[in-house]
Amino acid sequence: MVAARKKTAPRRKRYAMPASVSAALKRRGLQSAYRARPPYQRNDYLMWIAKAKLPATQQQRLTQMLAELRKGDVYMKMKWQPRNAKRKSVKKVARK
Repeated sequence: MVAARKKTAPRRKRYAMPASVSAALKRRGLQSAYRARPPYQRNDYLMWIAKAKLPATQQQRLTQMLAELRKGDVYMKMKWQPRNAKRKSVKKVARK
């Protein structure tokens, strides 16, 4: 008998952080907010910025990423909460 292989999605390319992004995070004090995001979000932001063809578009995307990190509850213009925050809100509701 042959064991069935589990289908897995192909892995996405990992993007290295450009020095300009690292410097922008450091200047604004957002390194910890960036590191607190899940790995897929960090990689998506870097890919999104890197794939922009024009420098002006790269800057717009970097600006959006920084604003979303500062706000904390947004990811690519969508509402987002860390897993821990979701669990805490569920526990509060259950206690009432």
